[in-house]
Amino acid sequence: MDDNSYNYDQFPQQYGFDSAYTPSVTLNQYIARTFGWMFLGLLITFAVAVATAAFGLAFSLIESPFALIALTVVELIVVVAFSATLLKRPVGVTRALFFLYAVLNGVVFSLYFLMFEVVNLMAVFLLTALFFGAFALYGRFTKTDLSRLRPLLVGGLIFLLIAALLMAFIPGFSFLERVVCMIGIVVFLCFTAYDVQKIKANYDYFYNDSVMLQKASVYSALQLYLDFINLFLYLLRFFGSSRNSR
Repeated sequence: MDDNSYNYDQFPQQYGFDSAYTPSVTLNQYIARTFGWMFLGLLITFAVAVATAAFGLAFSLIESPFALIALTVVELIVVVAFSATLLKRPVGVTRALFFLYAVLNGVVFSLYFLMFEVVNLMAVFLLTALFFGAFALYGRFTKTDLSRLRPLLVGGLIFLLIAALLMAFIPGFSFLERVVCMIGIVVFLCFTAYDVQKIKANYDYFYNDSVMLQKASVYSALQLYLDFINLFLYLLRFFGSSRNSR
């Protein structure tokens, strides 16, 4: 689940505007750098997923559910540590945690190569890229203040979490699952626009501190990465055709 509940307003306000300072990168360069980190994270995730499935290690995860649970717990720990210590740790450690999460997620994603046909995974991936790109462009160029959506988006995350728990313990709600998937798609599309707009906010906060600007760039990349991954998963559940359903 996306860790978008982190409050950007917790960033210190002493990194404010300084008219005498010339930033090392322009806003467009900063946005491009942030999306570059996100794309690199996605590339690592899907490369690890393909390799893990190709070498048969995905079957080991299925045969050992405790290993999958352990991986999930480690992923959560990495995300929490990434957000909680952002201001204090070096830039290199920030990037390392991001790549570590991408690798761990890739191992978990290898299971989808066992559950779905590759052609379906590719089709849903392309659909995800189209939806994500459209809402990212909206978030970049809209003049509307999307921060007002935050309470609704956090509420959407809570709903999705509760719904996932209910469906895990109470089977037989196939129609409800499709409704939940549609809500999840809408929530993470809106989060995409919201997080892209926050890239500019981070730039305005930290443009006179190159170190914090680099950290904030990787942090924003993680948010966009999580938006893309969650959007992909909800679209896959909504449109995907499972091998086991045939």
